[in-house]
Order: sequence, then structure tokens, then C-alpha cells
Amino acid sequence: MIYPDRGAAGRALGEQLEHLRAADPLVLGLPRGGVPVAAAVREVIGGDLDVLLVRKLGVPWQPELAMGAIGEDDVRVLNYDVMRHTGVSVSQLAAIEDMERAELERRRQILRVSPPLPLKDRTVIIVDDGMATGATVAAGCEIARLHEPRRVVVAVPVSSVEALHRIRSVADEVVCPLVPRALGGVGGAYRDFHQLTDEEVVELLRPTASHDPGE
Repeated sequence: MIYPDRGAAGRALGEQLEHLRAADPLVLGLPRGGVPVAAAVREVIGGDLDVLLVRKLGVPWQPELAMGAIGEDDVRVLNYDVMRHTGVSVSQLAAIEDMERAELERRRQILRVSPPLPLKDRTVIIVDDGMATGATVAAGCEIARLHEPRRVVVAVPVSSVEALHRIRSVADEVVCPLVPRALGGVGGAYRDFHQLTDEEVVELLRPTASHDPGE
């Protein structure tokens, strides 16, 4: 199965999330690629749409391996097991964190078109355009948990087997229609997988500023 684009993938994903419609979910897109998928999911099942600003803290010589994550409001989660195993020094961690915090702040200023919606006691659906290693989504789950949602659901159009296994241990539910035996890359599941601009993401988020339940 090949998705025409992220919007089509989100609509297909939304059909598999219909059971969450009654929960009035908060659909959170991981920027940038997860936001158009999340917007399409929200079109199908309703609820609210927002962006989850999170930056993975990758091991310097193995960026896909998360040694922690940071989010808005100075939220910080560290994976001490990974840090011990890789031997990352305090100074190396600080350098990566400084770099990622700068990018987090840049994205906050550009993408945060309205104040963040509270996650507390909500059914939260974390959406990305796919998972190869699952590291970023796992970080997003950890950040979301700190805000005390009622339930954390991860929904992605495509995932590797390994990433799916990883995320099942940190989410209450995982929904993924396409799990190829061998995932060469997330982009291979899409005909159109262009790199989104900040402007495209802002435009997708802007209509939710009023959060009108009748939309």
C-alpha cells in the first residue's frame, strides 16, 4: 500500500480511530511531517488539534538513539540507561541540549499560533507521518505523560516492526495500518513525501485557533 500524500494517510488513519470519537480526543501532530497527518485525522474523528513540540536528544555519534527529550515549559526527560551504555559525558549532553533547545524555541515562536491546549485528563492521540526507530514518538509519549493525560494513543500510517514494539511499551494504544516486513524508510510509503515548510504547518494549525466544536 502506498499513500498518495500525508493528508490521504491521515484520513485512512482516522477511519481506524473512529472508536475514539466519543472521547473528544486531543490530536497532537509532531512537526513537521506529523501535522498534516494529524489535521486529517481530526477531520475524520473530530476533537481538537494541536502541535506537540518535542525534540529528541540524540547520542552525538548515533543521533537516532535517544538519550532523552525536551519539550515546552522546560520539560526534560533523560534516559539514564542509554547515557550509561554509550558513555555520553555531561558536556556532550549539554551541547546537544543547547542545540535542540534553540531549535525547540525557534519552532515554538513560529508554529505555536495559539496557546497550547491542556493535556490533563484528555485522551491524547500523538500522530507522526511514520516511525522508523520510534525514538521521536517515544520521546513525545514521555513528554505528554508529564502533563497527566487520561490516555496516550499513538497513531501513525506506517511503522517498522521494531518501532511498533518499542512504542507499545510506552503508549496505552498504538494504531498503525501499514507495518511492512522490511521498512526501507518512511518516505517509501508515500508518493508525495515532500519536506514541509514551517509556513505549511502554521497554515494547518491556524484554523484550530477558535477550537469551535462545530467545525
